[in-house]
Amino acid sequence: MSDSSELLLAVEFAGTGIHPSSWRRDDSRAEELFTPRYWTGLVGAADRAGVDFAFFPDTFGVTTDASTVRGRLEAVGLAARLTAATTRIGLVPTATVTHTEPFHVAKAIQAIDHTTLGRAGWEVAVTPGADPVALFGRADEQDTASLWAEAHEAAEVAARLWDSWEDDAEIRDVATGRFIDRDKVHYIDFVGEYFSVKGSSIVPRSPQGQPLVAVTVTGGESFEFAARRADLVRIRATDAEAAADLAARIRAAAGDRSVFVLLDVDLLLAATEAEAVAGLAQLEAWAGAPYVSDTIVHVGTDAGAVEVLGDIRGVDGVTLRPLALPSTLPRLVENVLPVIRPVVAPATGTLRDRLGLPRPANRFASAH
Repeated sequence: MSDSSELLLAVEFAGTGIHPSSWRRDDSRAEELFTPRYWTGLVGAADRAGVDFAFFPDTFGVTTDASTVRGRLEAVGLAARLTAATTRIGLVPTATVTHTEPFHVAKAIQAIDHTTLGRAGWEVAVTPGADPVALFGRADEQDTASLWAEAHEAAEVAARLWDSWEDDAEIRDVATGRFIDRDKVHYIDFVGEYFSVKGSSIVPRSPQGQPLVAVTVTGGESFEFAARRADLVRIRATDAEAAADLAARIRAAAGDRSVFVLLDVDLLLAATEAEAVAGLAQLEAWAGAPYVSDTIVHVGTDAGAVEVLGDIRGVDGVTLRPLALPSTLPRLVENVLPVIRPVVAPATGTLRDRLGLPRPANRFASAH
């Protein structure tokens, strides 16, 4: 990308912000965190401003630090609630595949794709650690390689389930009482190391055919998953040159597959740079530690954020991660996004249509 106006724009909606002490700010709205008004207001504002994707992080890990927010709303359920409160933004919840049956994840994401007319995605993630294993009572703790091998299987199962109904499987013949053509609903018959799934989805094929798959690259295993399976790839890098290099390596590894690489950018915005710096200092004082990020960070003014985004090259877009969400998001939608994207084109078609991605051919229809 050669111009910030061409960047895909995403926002990560993480509680009161990605900084663990953000809830202690007077403007955090922490008392509303588990209400629909909080989420519909913030995500709705991003939707109206022309943001392309909303990411909703999630994990099975439970925070043990008493100074941070321990509870969270489940991401897929939250995205489902926001289908009626948005009209254009892509809704991409995280659903970790560890301790989760891919059948349930696949149909939940598929349902969101139906109710949004093609605006659903799924960010695939894994949950390491012994504590979640104890909560679920399943097998022994897995190493990183095993976790991502399981993720590959889960994504494969989901893709087959999304294809298990052919596009014209619903015939709705009132005269004969036949709702579906049974010959066009297929059993996937998947047997792998981690999962065995024999049936078909209970949800007809969705508007995108297959919802978008996203992943955040944090190491070699997630890099390989991104290259093989993801449509949206989130990366982290501390400068534009490193981001461009990583994006190039991901595209090369993906080969003929089209992938869209989004760089995470951490933000804390205020009216003046001094106010923003003081805001970060307060967050760090509450946390008892300096804020350390593995990606580009901007703490400053709205105009400074425009400059930072204007300097980004070699990626397809950015995922903006506010350290303090309720205070930074209004500045993004009112002062930053209108500058880097002065015209918000009407959103037509599915996410795949907007990205220029073809609707995936149905593997079972070809065989049938």
